[in-house]
Amino acid sequence: MMIPLLYLAVIPFLLEGFHNSTLCSRVVINIVDSSHYNFVTKSQILNLVYNDNIRILGGTIEDIPVSAIENRINELRELKTAEVYIDFDGTLYVYADQRNPLFRIIPDEGGDFFMDEEGYIFRKRNLYTPRLHIAGGNIDITPAMLENVSVLDTCIKKTILKDLFHFVKYIRNDGFWSAQIDQIYIDSREEIDLFPRVGNHLIHLGPVDNFDGKLRNLQALYEEVMPVAGWNRYSMINLEYKDQIVCRRRQ
Repeated sequence: MMIPLLYLAVIPFLLEGFHNSTLCSRVVINIVDSSHYNFVTKSQILNLVYNDNIRILGGTIEDIPVSAIENRINELRELKTAEVYIDFDGTLYVYADQRNPLFRIIPDEGGDFFMDEEGYIFRKRNLYTPRLHIAGGNIDITPAMLENVSVLDTCIKKTILKDLFHFVKYIRNDGFWSAQIDQIYIDSREEIDLFPRVGNHLIHLGPVDNFDGKLRNLQALYEEVMPVAGWNRYSMINLEYKDQIVCRRRQ
């Protein structure tokens, strides 16, 4: 009985010593949703892996700073999370999970950003631009929002971005409005204007409250009036007032 017990006690240390002396044979990078979004590339992550000028390929596993590499990669705001580990065969694996963008933000004051489906904001860094709804105008991006804090977090003060998050999620989940609404503009009073894909008119939604009811009224107008009046008859459709639609005829 003593021999098996001694074996079980010693073998973990032997395996650990063998593992630590193993040489790193290759680096494998797996980026989730890389076929849908290209916010982060494999070459970008490889640069972070080799950032310390420490020998990775051919180096011993115990000399590779796995935690430091993982922390560097996790600084990429385009990622939800990143994990780095080394297998027993000496393969260094990097698992990177990209954020799923909800809409694009282009404030009047400058900058180009994305907000993801959890309310996190990150900068647009490369030429790749997924087809998303665009929100522009009077939008303030604070430093806290760029420090990996969701706009839905209680520490973020009242901001139009919280309202935009819920509004865009609503239209994204509705086939009709997802196809119809192209761009969103926030004016100086934090009221919303919409630019449709069909029809040469401006939609003034007004304050964001009761936006679902306002859009239901607008859909009724589209289905019952526009086919008769013509899609270019009005220059503006105002939904600001409760249970009313005010249309301005084109001059």
